[in-house]
Amino acid sequence: MIERYYAAVCQTDLPCPRSRDEIASRVGFLLGMIDRAVVGYEPFFDVRLVVFPEFAHAAPVYETVDELREKLAVPIPNEHTDRYAAKAKERGIYIQTGTFLEVDSKWPGAVFNTTCLIGPDGLLSRYRKVNPWLPWEVHASPHDLPGYDEPLFPVVETEIGRLGAAICYDWLFPEAIRALALAGAEILIRVSAYMDPWGATPPLDWWTLFNRARAVENMAYVVAANQGARAENYPPFSWPGGSMIVDYDGRILSQADPGPFEKIVVGPIDLAALRAERQRRRGHHLLSHLRAEAYTDLYARPIHRPATRS
Repeated sequence: MIERYYAAVCQTDLPCPRSRDEIASRVGFLLGMIDRAVVGYEPFFDVRLVVFPEFAHAAPVYETVDELREKLAVPIPNEHTDRYAAKAKERGIYIQTGTFLEVDSKWPGAVFNTTCLIGPDGLLSRYRKVNPWLPWEVHASPHDLPGYDEPLFPVVETEIGRLGAAICYDWLFPEAIRALALAGAEILIRVSAYMDPWGATPPLDWWTLFNRARAVENMAYVVAANQGARAENYPPFSWPGGSMIVDYDGRILSQADPGPFEKIVVGPIDLAALRAERQRRRGHHLLSHLRAEAYTDLYARPIHRPATRS
């Protein structure tokens, strides 16, 4: 077990791909960012976790699922995840990829927005966005597929702790991140494309608000990578960056300045301190104080109403 290490969040400002043929060159650029993070900081500390933002490989830029399947979606695993696996093995690190638009023969007709956790031993898990940003995102939620039988909120035991990821809009739902924490997650990874005006600038700054709140309520580290893209790269929005690392008490350990630009931000993860606090603390221990039985009737009836573009 590696108890103390650094994480790197890599925000990007790149043109939005229109074809899957563009993904290979994009992966090459992102692999270069990994080398910069790991090698550049090696004289000072060990970077063991590298996280990329949502839409790093492809965004749902077309209006229909059929167009996404035809032009951008890929199966997982694929040649790109193989390249990440080779890099993870070379550097002895764990990589939370930016999202792919994914197709899976088990679920014909569906396109998922998916991020992968990849380590030295290869592909460890994939997380499919449970809460698409309606009405703009037309890809599927696995929650909505009849008979879906894979974990919605996977958590992976690794040598750098128990890792769980969720994507962007998922983080506005406390239940989604609590599901990861209750499954044992110690490091909560946010793969995001959080746009203006809700991003990392006042007066709203939902980005910082929810990252810090989820860290506190789940007594876990939050490692959050956001897009830092200009509007011409990802229209119609600009993406304000602000990628950050937050500790289990909600302290911001490091953060990129707000603004649309490429940036690598690093910050410490002290797994030993987190585990000691979870073991020792009696006050403000929200996980152990949770009276789950008090809320069993809260969602007794379905309340989800899918929204579509008008």
